[in-house]
Amino acid sequence: MTFGFQFDHVGITTTTAHLDQTIAWYRDHLDFLVIQQFEVGESVFTFIGTDNITIEIISAGAAKNPAPAAESLPASHDVERLHHVCLRVPDLDAAITELDRRGVALFAGPMTVEKSGQRFAFIRDNIGTIIEITEAVPVAG
Repeated sequence: MTFGFQFDHVGITTTTAHLDQTIAWYRDHLDFLVIQQFEVGESVFTFIGTDNITIEIISAGAAKNPAPAAESLPASHDVERLHHVCLRVPDLDAAITELDRRGVALFAGPMTVEKSGQRFAFIRDNIGTIIEITEAVPVAG
């Protein structure tokens, strides 16, 4: 038996104070729209995304004691947790140029790992979530 998994979404927790800022960051910088928002108990669940990507932002008083954002990509590997969300683009250079125009600085990269067939760069959202932007490159034979 196989499960037949398909990717559905990734969840990011934030404080109530940062919920609107986080939704606005994804809207203004990555063109994500609110798909659905609802409350369950003390928690607000907001699904944002595009035609084929969904992120769930969970605001439930989480991060009362947030871990500091990593200062570098190697330092970000020091904590055992979900490390990043990866978004594929057809043209990394064009995406980096557009992100820069929108005020989003690179956190790391761009860099190429030929063995994986990827060229990528990293950015961070307003609360420090690491986002990888990647494009496929030909794998060296």
